[in-house]
Amino acid sequence: MLRRLTLTAVASLAALSAAAPAATAVSPLVPLPPLPVLQDDWLGGQETQTRLTVTVSESGNPAADGVFELECGPAGGSHPAAQRACDLLDEAAASGENPFVPTDRNAMCTLQAGGPASARVQGTWEGETVDARFSRSNGCEISRWNKLVPVLPSAR
Repeated sequence: MLRRLTLTAVASLAALSAAAPAATAVSPLVPLPPLPVLQDDWLGGQETQTRLTVTVSESGNPAADGVFELECGPAGGSHPAAQRACDLLDEAAASGENPFVPTDRNAMCTLQAGGPASARVQGTWEGETVDARFSRSNGCEISRWNKLVPVLPSAR
């Protein structure tokens, strides 16, 4: 969307520049201000804001199962631990880690079962689209889930 807005602004500027010679013959050239499309704060941070839908089932904690909205910057939504979840996601972004990346297919994982819990996280994190699924089907998936607590609930 930002690219489309930028291209539209550039095309409009080019069209105005083509019509400007007749107008500038009478008045001196005045520099144009910077295009707001190219400035980070023009959209009010919407491009980097985090908005996620977290769907959890069979976690072993009936209060933790369901669909929760999580918004960060500022923390809010129906998520029961919104501030702590946003803090965790901010720490991951600051360290350059993406907690939503699936486990490598070639990873050697312990064959342990962590229960039937499953989760899906959809939305936007740091301006990137997220559609991640989580389970507790083996050691790697259990570790991946645990690293995302409190975005995901502690499973029993």
